[in-house]
Amino acid sequence: MKERFAEKIYIGVLAVTQPDGSIVPLRLIWPDGRNWEIDRVLDVRPGVARKAGGEGVRYLCRISGHERELWYAHGQWFVEGGEVKE
Repeated sequence: MKERFAEKIYIGVLAVTQPDGSIVPLRLIWPDGRNWEIDRVLDVRPGVARKAGGEGVRYLCRISGHERELWYAHGQWFVEGGEVKE
C-alpha cells in the first residue's frame, strides 16, 4: 500500500495576540461547531507537519487533559487528520 499525507483539517481558533506579537490560542472550534477550551499552551515553535505535510508554527496544547498539536500557517489554523492509505 502506498501512503499519502494525512488530511489537514482546518479549524477555527479563538486567540489573543499579545503586545509582543505572540499569539495565544484559547479555544479550538471544529468545523461542525463543537469547541473546546485550550487548558494550556505547552510549547510553541516552528515545525513541519509530518503527517499532513507543510510547515508552520506548532502549538503543543493541553485540551481536556490531552496533548494535541495545533498548527498555524499562512493565517490559517489546522490539525492533522489520520493517515490516508491507498
